[in-house]
Amino acid sequence: MSDVTYYVAMPFLIDADGSPVAGAAEECQSSSAALRRAEILARGAGHIGAVAFSRSGDPMTGEFGDATLLRKFGNVPEDLATL
Repeated sequence: MSDVTYYVAMPFLIDADGSPVAGAAEECQSSSAALRRAEILARGAGHIGAVAFSRSGDPMTGEFGDATLLRKFGNVPEDLATL
């Protein structure tokens, strides 16, 4: 099977310790849909921001490349790798 690209919107919240945490990721149909959804999620109650990203790979083998950030909205941590 060939590579498939997934587009995702994911909100960020603040946990009880005051640290940013990722919320539930939502798969989207396209990059533009992920961007629109992330922008909406960033303004959601309790959310501090959101990101839209894509990730490509082969779902049959489970091998995926690194995520590609499409855009950040709101107050999102600079280093997303630490989350």
